[in-house]
Amino acid sequence: MDLKTLKALSPSEYAEAADGYRAVSDMADLARDRVDKQITSALQKANEGEAADAAQKQLRKLSENFHYTQVECGLISGALNGFSTEISAPRRRLIEALEDATALGYPVSAKGDVTFPAGGKNELTGDQIPGGTVVGNNGMLGSSNRGIHGPDGSGLYTPGSGHGDINPHRANPHSAKAQDIADRIAHALREAGEIDQRYQQALSKLTAAPGLTVDAKTWSDAAADTKAVGIAAAHYLKDEIPFDASPAARKHWWDHLTQEQREEYLALYPDVIGNLDGIPATVRDEANRENIQLLIGKLSEQDDEKSRTMLDGLKSIDHQLRHPDPKFPPMYLLGIGDEGSGRAIVSYGNPDTSRNVSAYVPGLGTSLDSDFAKNDLKRARDTASEAQFYDPSSASIVWLGYDAPQLPASEFVDNADVMSMDHAKAGSTSYNQFMAGISTTNENDDPHITAIGHSYGSLTVGQAAQREGGIPGADDIILVGSPGTGAQHATDLNVGKDHVFVGAADNDPVTKLPNHNEASGMGSGAAGGASAGLVLGLGMGGPVGGFVGGVSGAVLGGIAGHEAQDAQTDPDEIWFGTDPASKDFGARRFQVDDGPRPFIDGQGPTPAHSNYFNPEKDKVSANNIALIVSGNSDEIQLERPR
Repeated sequence: MDLKTLKALSPSEYAEAADGYRAVSDMADLARDRVDKQITSALQKANEGEAADAAQKQLRKLSENFHYTQVECGLISGALNGFSTEISAPRRRLIEALEDATALGYPVSAKGDVTFPAGGKNELTGDQIPGGTVVGNNGMLGSSNRGIHGPDGSGLYTPGSGHGDINPHRANPHSAKAQDIADRIAHALREAGEIDQRYQQALSKLTAAPGLTVDAKTWSDAAADTKAVGIAAAHYLKDEIPFDASPAARKHWWDHLTQEQREEYLALYPDVIGNLDGIPATVRDEANRENIQLLIGKLSEQDDEKSRTMLDGLKSIDHQLRHPDPKFPPMYLLGIGDEGSGRAIVSYGNPDTSRNVSAYVPGLGTSLDSDFAKNDLKRARDTASEAQFYDPSSASIVWLGYDAPQLPASEFVDNADVMSMDHAKAGSTSYNQFMAGISTTNENDDPHITAIGHSYGSLTVGQAAQREGGIPGADDIILVGSPGTGAQHATDLNVGKDHVFVGAADNDPVTKLPNHNEASGMGSGAAGGASAGLVLGLGMGGPVGGFVGGVSGAVLGGIAGHEAQDAQTDPDEIWFGTDPASKDFGARRFQVDDGPRPFIDGQGPTPAHSNYFNPEKDKVSANNIALIVSGNSDEIQLERPR
């Protein structure tokens, strides 16, 4: 970037070009929407057969092309706007410096060197001090800094005197003024050059292969494009995102952006905006529907087991987003990412407009995979559907915003000694941040918020509830299949004990884990449980015989007779504190189905652990959860505490 180019450059022309690309992006978005919602839908209703199937396939390709056009043109628009905005500052400083030089009558060369006239008086000779030419110092140490290395970059330079000599113009009053102008010009040119290079590199990546095929490779390239433009525009946009602010402050920031600024953030940083607590749900959903395509493209290029596993989960979620079942509440993708074991937050129903909102935290073995996309999303979907029967203004969320322990529930009863609260404590902070965002963006004056924890997720919810102030906005807490919350009493969860609800199936071994003393053999509980477990096994060999023993024997023994424990241990103490289903804990235990017995009923070691949300397998439990979520907890069916 030289002086002539920067001086002649018109930032507004780049802004106008950005507007043009934005218009194309918007038109592509509208066209895609029309293809998806009008043409494809009408064709589905009116036609069947091979011809119709072929037409549907072509329409899907057309939709993908429009989507890709929307994304790429949005990136170009964002890059051009970023360049226009950033280049304006150094250009303005250059113009100001040149105007000052003109006012003083100092000529400026094409390279930015400034010539000044004679002036002042030599104290030794009485002669006027001669004028000269100064070269600007751009503030860098490299050879490109002519103010240090000389006009030809050969070494240290002192204007008019040769390298390293005393400056004979020092007492000339024009010298310092000229040097200031030259330095300002050099700084402006250096900064403009850096900006130009950043955006040139980003824009050079925004090229599409010939043809109309938009596949995983195309989206992988789009992900790289988004990253490149995002890096280029970091000073312009990303540095302004209030990462360290509260969700309420983030909402205030977003609300006060112009529509053009919002569109730029969505185009350049969908991964950030889509996962930022405090941003409205519809905006997060829009950003994440784009980001999921970029993630699918990115992971499709990576050949490792973790990437393949996440890719299966992402593709399943994407399919459900693209093919919503009209029998269920609409989906909103509130978070998606590939960090850790994966991140995914899905709401059924709009959590910003619904009076009743629940957020369910899954537990043991949960990660962003096909099982999560199939089972955990179904739990949230079932809860929303059942709750809307009682109050249509209800939404239910599944929140995978943390790394759950990657130990399946079926193995947990045999390996509880290796489990700790670390994952739950780490997740509790993120969960509370998310819940603060849900409360902030909800449009109702006093929304009814329910926190739900299943399995190890109940420990995460319990830890979140025990933090100072409790879970933001939470009115009720539901714990199902819980190995404990780390709390001794329901009152520790900061919503009042009458607003803590517990579901614990009699045949769910995770809710009857031995405490640490029992599990380590410090007492007769484990031995007694193992003995009772052997009786429960009815002499069966094979997997039951292998399962019954050690900690597992204590668990199964507890199912047969929970009272068979050492008198010196607390009968209500399980792995993570007081049993939430016990009388001592003080919560309201609601009725659930007993569920299948481990192994004996032929469904594995923990079948009852997964049925709490399922209206087909445990109608009583699912209905009670729906009543609580919809704000009708006074109608639930209660069960005697343990």
